Amino acid sequence: MRPAELNPLFAQTTRLAGVGPKIASLIEKIAGPSLVDLILTPPISFIDRSKRPTVAEALVNQRATLRVQIERHEPSSDRRRPYRVLCADETGFISLVYFHARADYLEKILPEGSTRLVSGTITDHNGAKQMAHPDHVVDPDKPEDMPLFEPVYPLTAGLTQGVMAKAMRGAAQRAPDLAEWQDLPWLNKNGWPSWLKAIQSMHAPESAADLSPASIARQRLAYDELLANQLALALIRRSRKKSKGRVFQPASELRAKANAALPFSLTGSQEKVLSDIDKDMQGPDRMVRLVQGDVGSGKTLVAFFAMLNAVEASAQAALMAPTEILARQHLSSLTPLADACGLTLSLLTGRDKPKQREANLNGIERGYVDIVIGTHALFQESVRFKDLGLVIVDEQHRFGVRQRLALSEKGADGEAEPHILVMTATPIPRTLALTAYGDMDVSAITEKPPGRKPVTTRIIPLERLDDVVAAVARSLQKGEQVYWVCPLVEESEVLALTAAEDRHAHLKQHFGDAAGLVHGKMPGVEKDAVMSAFYRGDLSILIATTVIEVGVDAPNATAIVIEHAERFGLAQLHQLRGRVGRGGKAGACLLLYKSPLGETSKARLEILRETEDGFRIAEEDLRLRGAGDLLGAAQSGLPQFQVADASAHSELLKAARDDAALILETDPNLSSSRGKALLTLLYLFRRDDAVKLLSAG
Repeated sequence: MRPAELNPLFAQTTRLAGVGPKIASLIEKIAGPSLVDLILTPPISFIDRSKRPTVAEALVNQRATLRVQIERHEPSSDRRRPYRVLCADETGFISLVYFHARADYLEKILPEGSTRLVSGTITDHNGAKQMAHPDHVVDPDKPEDMPLFEPVYPLTAGLTQGVMAKAMRGAAQRAPDLAEWQDLPWLNKNGWPSWLKAIQSMHAPESAADLSPASIARQRLAYDELLANQLALALIRRSRKKSKGRVFQPASELRAKANAALPFSLTGSQEKVLSDIDKDMQGPDRMVRLVQGDVGSGKTLVAFFAMLNAVEASAQAALMAPTEILARQHLSSLTPLADACGLTLSLLTGRDKPKQREANLNGIERGYVDIVIGTHALFQESVRFKDLGLVIVDEQHRFGVRQRLALSEKGADGEAEPHILVMTATPIPRTLALTAYGDMDVSAITEKPPGRKPVTTRIIPLERLDDVVAAVARSLQKGEQVYWVCPLVEESEVLALTAAEDRHAHLKQHFGDAAGLVHGKMPGVEKDAVMSAFYRGDLSILIATTVIEVGVDAPNATAIVIEHAERFGLAQLHQLRGRVGRGGKAGACLLLYKSPLGETSKARLEILRETEDGFRIAEEDLRLRGAGDLLGAAQSGLPQFQVADASAHSELLKAARDDAALILETDPNLSSSRGKALLTLLYLFRRDDAVKLLSAG
């Protein structure tokens, strides 16, 4: 149950004065549906009314607070024209402008001959200064009616700053003084205020420094959020590991056969990751490990060697891929190794014919099949394993937690659940890995296998499109294949980006039926057919959206063209680049950008030109852009923080992880006075699911 003292914070924003259903829906777009969401939304800037320029000193297009005398009112008989109030000080004149004004109201607050403090944005009208709809009109004898410093919050269409600020004030006034959940020596060492004082301070900035992530209030609140995240992940990690682990020794016999069939040796990095996996599978706890590695770094081979541990002990292994074409690619690449080891592989997808499916299911249930490769079809209740010992999930961020759990629960050895090994080709900076995968042990494959040629990356303006098409033609004449990636499927009026369909029509004029098109809106069967045709070499150029990011491995593809590269995340560009140079030939990546290119965008693309190290690229992207859209929230699986910034607060994140581990070591049930306060923290940041795991120990 949520602690009673938090209930007022979880009330809907419609409980605030002046917030009806329509305004609440707009506020929800910016912050969320509840008062706590408002409270935890930091201001993005502030208005400083402490400086009082004269009319002559006030700058156009900037906010100003002026002390003026009201000279005269100039109402308009035409409703389309504004009501003007002429004002002046000793240095000049300015008009206050109101549209759809009520004369009686304006005469009351701005009586002729009076002196008033007015605050708002100065604009120019035919060479004269004016201020439209001032934010504040105040009697100089009552200066307390105008705040000297006022926070500015993010907005959306239809939501004004005044309404948002009033809602924020109303929410902040309801913030309770909660029992302290932080370690007091740590709190004092950092000079941090209480939670309530930090909230009040964050919403009352008086300088640019107060808005910084490094401000005392923001640091305190960021650490609260990061600690809630790390404590929740630690609870999940403990819950996942509470089940007895299956003890599997390294598969010496089967690995010897697999190694003999390989034309090369594993890299040192692959060996290191495999050693981590072996230790996990021999230990008392169930393995829950994430393996990161660039496209083409040899993750699938490591996964196969891990599967051999389970199979040599007469258990089964399952490899789950996000798409059917990727599942088939895994089947194709692993079949020669499985044959060399005398193992049976089976493919299970949602499109299997009934007789074939029935035979597959029967073989899996009876244990005739050693390794099952499949898509989401593996989750279905009809799929029963004789003894599932290891589950491998490829591209984990494309599956939901429930789906992964559904597969891991298909183990059949009493209390012991299968080990879980997760693979991702998305290089994630260490700081973000802690927030997204803190419930897992993490290994990284940092070397490329022998034989992989470097990919030359060039940055080219879109104005040179004809030159790029000519270069593609030269590649095709040599019998090579080319990917051409566009950011959208259809032409958009909002984003003037080249659409995949338009580019396909354009390139078809040059290359005829050798040009194929694939995008995410196509039916799955049709999409897979086009990608398979490219893989077979029936198509020479494949125009695509980012659907190819995790897709077919075409060894003959030597070049990739990416349009509007400035619009993509670096991690995504790096993954797309990894599609080429996989067949022993050197690859080329052409990043096309629309001029002019901003400094940050230019710096980002230069990083891609300088290095093929995915982890360095991810770290640089985090530094340049922050965590917000590093990988794209939809596909990254990264938590969306409200106050914390994984880049600016990376040191706090590491401290929060250590703190969470110590808390569960010394107070595993959160039953101490600090532990009970920490329960409140988990509820405050909506980590309720983790609280439910406490009873499971």
